[in-house]
Amino acid sequence: MATNFDLIVFDWDGTLLDSAAAIVRSIQFACRDLGVPEPAPDAARQVIGLGLHEALGRAVPTLDPIRYPELADRYRYHYLARDHELALFEGSARMIEDLHARGHMLAIATGKSRRGLDRALGHSGLEKWFHGTRCADECHPKPHPDMLLELMDEFGVEAGRTVMIGDTTHDLMMAANAGVMAVAVTFGAHAPDALRGAKPACCCDSTAELAEWLRIHG
Repeated sequence: MATNFDLIVFDWDGTLLDSAAAIVRSIQFACRDLGVPEPAPDAARQVIGLGLHEALGRAVPTLDPIRYPELADRYRYHYLARDHELALFEGSARMIEDLHARGHMLAIATGKSRRGLDRALGHSGLEKWFHGTRCADECHPKPHPDMLLELMDEFGVEAGRTVMIGDTTHDLMMAANAGVMAVAVTFGAHAPDALRGAKPACCCDSTAELAEWLRIHG
């Protein structure tokens, strides 16, 4: 597969940042605060990558929708209390720097809010390497293709010269809806079998494997 990409788009949580477990815990703690049944870890992991309100609605479908903002506030409280302790997956920073040095346009498409992503980028030190970002509170959230379509339009890059990298089926479906190639990483939120079922170009089991795939095909 001899493919070269001008635009490489990454998901954030579970793809570059090792945050899936923290997101699951924050959803569960928020449910406890409201006195509603908390989802099992696997169920909570399935909603990672969606916009916050849609994610919480799926994770806690029995909750009255009028209480979703309250649940979202409690989720943010618990997540933001510890988000500064989260770390990038080993090798992520080096991979991003290398891709930037090789002349690729780099972007992020995430289910986080703008405020949340800016905070995360600041903590990680990766902000300077990305040319563009899109968040769930400023576009249609995944799996709608809006984030990718806007990024491609911003940089004048065609779908055939773009690749989306993510750890959830929401990422892979967004890529398919936008007509771009998708690569999955299996160390984030969604199970490898579910990711393979979405038929990405490749499933990478480590950041090192992803970096090598991008070195060869990028």
